[in-house]
Amino acid sequence: MLNLSLFTEDNRHSLLSTRDGETKLGQQVQLASAAQSLADNLSQAKTNGARFVILGIGEDIGPRANLGRGGATNAFESAMAQFLNLQSNRFLNGQQCLVLGQISTQDLQLDANSSAEQLREQVSNLDERVIKVLSAVFESGLEPIVIGGGHNNAYGLLMAAKTSFKRPLAAVNLDPHSDFRPKEGRHSGNGFSYAAASGALGYYHVLGLHELKNSETTLQQLETFGGHWHSLQQIWVRQELSLETALKQIAKQLNNTQLPVAIELDLDAITNMPSSASTAAGIPLLDALKYVNYIAKHCPSVYLHLAEAAPSCHVAGEAAGHRETGQSISELIYSYINARINAL
Repeated sequence: MLNLSLFTEDNRHSLLSTRDGETKLGQQVQLASAAQSLADNLSQAKTNGARFVILGIGEDIGPRANLGRGGATNAFESAMAQFLNLQSNRFLNGQQCLVLGQISTQDLQLDANSSAEQLREQVSNLDERVIKVLSAVFESGLEPIVIGGGHNNAYGLLMAAKTSFKRPLAAVNLDPHSDFRPKEGRHSGNGFSYAAASGALGYYHVLGLHELKNSETTLQQLETFGGHWHSLQQIWVRQELSLETALKQIAKQLNNTQLPVAIELDLDAITNMPSSASTAAGIPLLDALKYVNYIAKHCPSVYLHLAEAAPSCHVAGEAAGHRETGQSISELIYSYINARINAL
């Protein structure tokens, strides 16, 4: 099914911890059937009340092609282990969500001896799969929430959305890196520059950009495109403006474009989050939740992309990484869903 590994009843059962007198989200979410096509699964889920499609992309070829470290392969599993065990109640009953599964990437992964050129060729192959699967999701009228893998997958998301909506996207990205590096072969650091060159990105704003983690060449290229940013130092260090003020400004700019809005978040923006490029000088998780919730509520958002989480890179070990990553992503998913359901 379009290089897609479905999330099955067995997967659900293996992750659920039930209690008498309680109903968990995992007992309520919808699942796809291998007996139906992807289009039919999406159509049926929508008929049954789904609005959101939760999808994983477990790969680290993008970060490794960017000469970074691996590990961004199992964030989806970590997230589902936590999200599905949250309570189903008046705030969210779970039936609004189709847990679809993951785009298959095993055949694209390369060993540690692979060259950057080989890895970048595989990222281009992954782009094609992302575009195919996400195009089907957008065409169904459902909103994807995409978890895991490198930020290279922003390119495929934006290309699929552009095809479906027949116009470019306005994107906002909470990220210390702009990911607008030169088009030197596909990797996690240039998804947005490739999207801009392909006409899929019409407007771009980076929130939390670290002033010393972006080359001058990249900054100039972003400026030439017409990109905007609020830096980490402006808001969280020098406190030249508040996060709330920045979010109001960003939402106004996004809405002025009259384009569909993409919400991007690199998990390495969050302090000490296990990720492909974790940072000690990051932002609190609560501020990341506020960012997702505010933009999703006040702008015509069409997807949420949570990239670069790498549970195995946690300093306290993989088990701790799975717990922290899973809990954090679960909170981010709910912040998006809650905002979209209550959008202005």
